[in-house]
Amino acid sequence: MLNNISVTYASFLASYPQPRPLPAPIQFGPRGTIFAQTLRQKGISNGKRSIYNPMATQASKVSPAHSLSSSYEEYVNPQWVALLNILDMNVRYERCAGSELFTKDGRRILDFLSGYCVHNTGHNHPYIVQALKDELDKSGPAMLQSHVPEIAGELAKRLCQLAGGGLEKVYFGSSGSEGVEAAIKFARASTGRAGIVYARSSFHGLTAGALSLMNDAFWREGFGPLLQDTVGVDYGDTSALESALRSKRHAALVLEPVQAEAGIRVPSKAYLQEAQELCRKTGTLFVIDEVQTGMFRTGTFLASHQFELRPDIVILAKALSGGLMPVSAVLMTDKIYHAVYSSLRRAIVHTSTFSENSLSMRAGLASLDVLESEQLGPRAMQLGEAFRAKLRNELAPFEMVKEVRGMGLLSGIEFVAPKKMSLRVPFEAFHRIHPAMFGQIVVMRMFREKNILTQICGNNFMVLKAAPPLVVNEEHLDEFVAAIRGVVELAHTSAAFWSEALGLARRAAKI
Repeated sequence: MLNNISVTYASFLASYPQPRPLPAPIQFGPRGTIFAQTLRQKGISNGKRSIYNPMATQASKVSPAHSLSSSYEEYVNPQWVALLNILDMNVRYERCAGSELFTKDGRRILDFLSGYCVHNTGHNHPYIVQALKDELDKSGPAMLQSHVPEIAGELAKRLCQLAGGGLEKVYFGSSGSEGVEAAIKFARASTGRAGIVYARSSFHGLTAGALSLMNDAFWREGFGPLLQDTVGVDYGDTSALESALRSKRHAALVLEPVQAEAGIRVPSKAYLQEAQELCRKTGTLFVIDEVQTGMFRTGTFLASHQFELRPDIVILAKALSGGLMPVSAVLMTDKIYHAVYSSLRRAIVHTSTFSENSLSMRAGLASLDVLESEQLGPRAMQLGEAFRAKLRNELAPFEMVKEVRGMGLLSGIEFVAPKKMSLRVPFEAFHRIHPAMFGQIVVMRMFREKNILTQICGNNFMVLKAAPPLVVNEEHLDEFVAAIRGVVELAHTSAAFWSEALGLARRAAKI
């Protein structure tokens, strides 16, 4: 049995390209990227076949779906299982490729969430998968902790070169939250100040320090006192920011270049540049959280590049992982680095068990290879503009659609309360049940009836997020446009849309 599996596994590996060299950059068009073309050649672009793990079917026979789901519900998070059940979104994914998710019962679902911008290179990109397998086959020092991991230096060099702007050192971690925590410590060490200024409605992570830079009561409730001396100001309000920084007692200003969970809020270039200038004048470090917006999501390597910023610290994570190995990176100036690691005695004053491990570093390098070779940044910018133009055109007739906005392939559709009485009454009833009810019904119908996975923004329930993998093709984008138009039209014309909330509320009441 083991021999048969080994032969099958070897054949599986042989079907993938070697990590070096990556194909030369190509011209992209409606048929998509190298990855999409590879999937078509293997015969799964229509969702009928998969080149992915042949052992998956055997594994499913060994571990029935019911027992796995029951184990998760019993030992991990029963409330999450209950929520997915309520939303009719608890499905078993059997394989994931590019922008497509295939379920055990034969559905093909388009991913327009990307794990909250994790899967910029698509799900299970063959090049990244092979690079990780090759790294494992080396049997090298994955987490020795007592050596110089050259692969970390290689990744750090590439990140600094892509970021530019005087960012010359990198600290590696495992998550965006961990990156934010490091940035807080580094800013305090560099300036000798304790205070941190942040923008309200931000999302920086759910560890204690990161959570201290978020004002939404939902995320903070029940977790006791957080960091002292943090000040929130309205995003886009330069006067409030100037007032907060005037005291010169704050170590850093932490901002997202685009507020993703606040509703894909794209600020003016003037606001971010004035914020940077205020930091320079007051000796405050300018920290940019690019966890969701970085890695070419908005078209450029950093969204900051489109605003012509030169931050002191940049935080990356999510898509740096290739969707496979957790990794984050805190890019900083030499001055900040030397303030933290200031002597031999302090050489390991801030570190982490999984920092610089070889698999995470390899995932980061392979992800950059794919993003650059397949020109996914320029592609995201071009496709994103066309996508939003189509959305605006198709959704223009509907009074509940306020705006479509975004950068690159990070887009948001903002809804508003209707003025028409026949719509306003059920909408307000929805809102009384829960402020997120309308948005979740849209999400549920997109998933259940249109086979599209998306979600509303975490800090703005009236904005639907559309953030597909950057390898998405034009046909998939058009499918999303047609789907959301159909759901929005239903909301404006059919009582069935609004009665859905009653069923949802009943199911929730039984939990």
